[in-house]
Amino acid sequence: MAGHVFLIARNPEEDSKLPYLLRLPIEGGLVLKARDTWPRSARIYCHPYEAEWPDVAEIVEKARVSFIRRRGPVIDLVLDRPRLARSQFVFTETRGRPAIFWQTQKAARAANPGARIPRARAIPEGFTILIDSRERYPYRFTGRDVEIERVALPAGDYAVAHGEAMVAAVERKTFENFTASLSDGTLAFQMQRLVETARAAVVVEGRYSALFTLEHVPAAFIADGLARLQVRYPEIPVVFADSRKFAEEWTYRFLAAALTDAMSWDVKRR
Repeated sequence: MAGHVFLIARNPEEDSKLPYLLRLPIEGGLVLKARDTWPRSARIYCHPYEAEWPDVAEIVEKARVSFIRRRGPVIDLVLDRPRLARSQFVFTETRGRPAIFWQTQKAARAANPGARIPRARAIPEGFTILIDSRERYPYRFTGRDVEIERVALPAGDYAVAHGEAMVAAVERKTFENFTASLSDGTLAFQMQRLVETARAAVVVEGRYSALFTLEHVPAAFIADGLARLQVRYPEIPVVFADSRKFAEEWTYRFLAAALTDAMSWDVKRR
């Protein structure tokens, strides 16, 4: 991020209700109009700026960027300063129309004080879960509004696709197979394939604590091997789901959330 800066300037459109321009050093320079210069106590509404960044802009604020990354419909922004450093830009919809909100954790909590109360999640209805044709005893996803299709997957045992793209994959492991694949090195190659998918994970039908009760295998050997893989592939979470039942539950929800995210972001880009 060396040399990348976040700029705030006055909007040259005098009749605009959004008096500021924001320039984010991402995607070639993303320019937005905004109501204010920072979401201190409330989320700030933003809108794409249809023109180029002004050649002569009245700069209000300038800050170096420590980190910026798009994660689907969200852009994470971290500025290199001790205060007012972390924020997000959320691309969403309100009343059926595209909207962008600039928020901090405090502002998001104030806008939605009931966020900590569990709510029904938006899960797509009637979507298809792809199951690798080599999976011998696959999950059935009984009681779920999903279709099942057996195909040869390039990575993982379960996946969802949006259009022509595979947007998420899950590698399922029984506890015995997990420890064996860690021992013989095959899990490393499976994670290497998973990392080529936009979103991927490994789900284990067992508990992490069971790694330390194995017979004939030093506990530190398996645990250290797992730690090395997680450091090598930090974008691939390894989830210990306790049992086959909960591993199936987690797989369904992970794939559904990934598909929802991909579909939502695709709509917003149109």
